[in-house]
Amino acid sequence: MYRLNVSQNKCDRLATTELQFCSGFSYESMAKSYISAESEDQRDGMILTECFRKSVSIERIRDHIQALEGVRHPLAEPEALEHAADYIAETLGSMGYEMDEQHFPDNGRTFRNVIATRRGLHRPHERIAVMAHYDTVAGSPGADDNASGVAVMLETARVLARFSFERTVHLIGVSLEENENNAESCSGTRGSRALAAHARENGWSIEGVVVLESVAYAGDCVVQTVPAGTGITVPEIGNFVAVVGNERSKELIDGFVRAVERYRPDLPHVVLTVPGNGELLPDSRRSDHAPFWDEGFKAIMVTDTTNFRSPHYHLPSDTLATLNLEFAAKVCCATAGVILELARPTQ
Repeated sequence: MYRLNVSQNKCDRLATTELQFCSGFSYESMAKSYISAESEDQRDGMILTECFRKSVSIERIRDHIQALEGVRHPLAEPEALEHAADYIAETLGSMGYEMDEQHFPDNGRTFRNVIATRRGLHRPHERIAVMAHYDTVAGSPGADDNASGVAVMLETARVLARFSFERTVHLIGVSLEENENNAESCSGTRGSRALAAHARENGWSIEGVVVLESVAYAGDCVVQTVPAGTGITVPEIGNFVAVVGNERSKELIDGFVRAVERYRPDLPHVVLTVPGNGELLPDSRRSDHAPFWDEGFKAIMVTDTTNFRSPHYHLPSDTLATLNLEFAAKVCCATAGVILELARPTQ
């Protein structure tokens, strides 16, 4: 487990922290800032912030997307869907997480949500979750939707793996997010509905759910559109990450924004807060956060806005070659940051 502890022999400790946690970390430049900082807390914060930025690997995110890319559909490619679940389980298990699966029925078959857990040391009954769906529609390799979300979740898991926490942290690969019937917009999120219902029935105390939904299509030349009824000003350039939550989840939204501002202030972001459970803006409900809203839990969706930006949405052209992996790495850094804040590392 990684534990930030800087006290005596500060420059030596800084070097040790670098070796344990960071790659590509500039010891000399950080040491100068560290020495000039006004307080011990500021210095510790500098180290943690810089380490978070440097520890997220674009190469690993690329490797995960490459491993997952391809149709992953319960009817069109059921073996690929199972392979994706196995890949998620093996990757998270190799990081030292406690592994489990939630099995749920759908149309006469059994599917699985893959759950990795780091038990909280002081308040294990209080839970934080990061999740991403690993299935695709039948006709798309799903690099952005949603291999990118899974890849960012897996890299977030790696960044957090060296920490111990007060609260329990779950990292979850969810199946069957995509609509069963394209003509029925509410026929998806079957895996997350099963999980949210399980959480409610078993009395889980969930402090927040962060859903990663298509997080790698962005750029200064990307045209952004907006669903009708959004009610907020949205930039016309699709270079930002959207953070969507309901009013119950306002603290979680604010926490993600704080993480962006601390760890990746160069990541443009737009916040959308909807009343109730998003009934007045159905587009705000189009991922795995919505079943958690419906069960009364706090949840946010972090997204590149999919079809409101990407011309490759649900098409054969949704490939790794079209993605902005630097953008995805920034989203990963912010995601790890908000989980760190919510789960509270032990000292």
